[in-house]
Amino acid sequence: MSPDSPVAAVTHAIQLSIAPVFLLTSVAAFLSVLSTRLGRIVDRARVLVDRLEAAPPERRAAIRDELWLLVRRRHLINLAITCGVTTALFVCLLIALAFAGSMTQADWTRGVAALFVLAMIAFVGALLLFLREILLAVASVKIAPDASREE
Repeated sequence: MSPDSPVAAVTHAIQLSIAPVFLLTSVAAFLSVLSTRLGRIVDRARVLVDRLEAAPPERRAAIRDELWLLVRRRHLINLAITCGVTTALFVCLLIALAFAGSMTQADWTRGVAALFVLAMIAFVGALLLFLREILLAVASVKIAPDASREE
């Protein structure tokens, strides 16, 4: 098969389009993690809402505080998921544009480069929001050693 054959051109275009697919795979795994965290937040909120009704008045303030914390965490995870999905969309567009540019022999390098930069910006945003949510979750957990136990 000569390097100038149509099949070689399509093969080369597919090879160039495959590299961003690995990025897409990692973004999908990251979205799965975010989705799991969102599910845990929602499940915990449901438990707390059920407990709130039956809780004694002195316990209700603590439950409401935890619910507000869950609302903040849910908001951060929702934003992170939005950024992650935006990343995936930019990568898909990048793959399509790179493939179409290769097939039409058009110079769409700037478009491909712009989509890559936008995808990275969106991914950095998702990571930062995820980090903020984790820091919020960790800060809310009160772990104290049992004072009655001696080492």
